[in-house]
Amino acid sequence: MGQKVNPTSWRLKVNETWKSRWFGRGNFANMLHEDLNIRKYLMDEFRTAAISKVEIDRDANKITVGIKTARPGVIIGKGGVSASKIKEGIERLVRGSKVKINILEVKNPDADAGVIAQNIAAQIEKRIPYRRVMKQAINKAEQAGVKGIKVQISGRLNGAEIARCEKATSGLVPLSTIKSQIDFTYLPAFTTYGVIGIKVWVYKGETKYDIPNRMDANNLGH
Repeated sequence: MGQKVNPTSWRLKVNETWKSRWFGRGNFANMLHEDLNIRKYLMDEFRTAAISKVEIDRDANKITVGIKTARPGVIIGKGGVSASKIKEGIERLVRGSKVKINILEVKNPDADAGVIAQNIAAQIEKRIPYRRVMKQAINKAEQAGVKGIKVQISGRLNGAEIARCEKATSGLVPLSTIKSQIDFTYLPAFTTYGVIGIKVWVYKGETKYDIPNRMDANNLGH
C-alpha cells in the first residue's frame, strides 16, 4: 500500500535544503520552539505580505532570518519601520541573540506554492467559491510557466455539514521521483464554519545530477 511523505523532506540533499540550519547540542528543544515561534509571529503579523518561506540560520550568538515574500514593500514598510519592528519582535522571542533580517523578493509569485496557498486561503476566508479560486490559481500557474500543479482543499467546504476533500490538477506532478523539483506548501484558512486545509504542489522540472556507481572499486575502500 502506498504511503504519502512530505515532498520537501523526501528530497533533502538532492534539490531541497533545510528551512532551519543550526546545531543545538543539548538545547535542541528550546531552539526548535524559538524557530516555530518566529515563523508563527511573521505569518500572523504579515498575513497580507504573501510570505513564501522563512529560513533561519544560527551562529554562536546570531540569528539570520531570511524572509522570501512576493510583497517586500509591505514587510520593509515606509522608511524601514516595519523591518525594525520585525527585528524587535524576533529579539523578544530569542533571548540573548542578535537578529539579522534578510528580505528576498519572490520573482514569480504565480509559480510559488507558498504564495499560491496564501492567495487561496485569503479568498476562501472572504467566502469566494473554492472551485473558482482553485481554477484561477491553476490558470495563473500555467501562465507563469510551471510544468504541473496540484491543489487540494479539505474541510467543511462552503459550510457543508460533512467535511470532504476536493482536488484539482494540471500537467505533471511526479511526487515519487526524487529528482523532480516539487515546491510544496500546507496552509490553513480560518472560516466561520471551521478550518480549511490547503495543500499546493508545484512541479518545476527535474534536477540533473549524477548518481555514483556504488559498485565502483573506488567506492569500496580497497
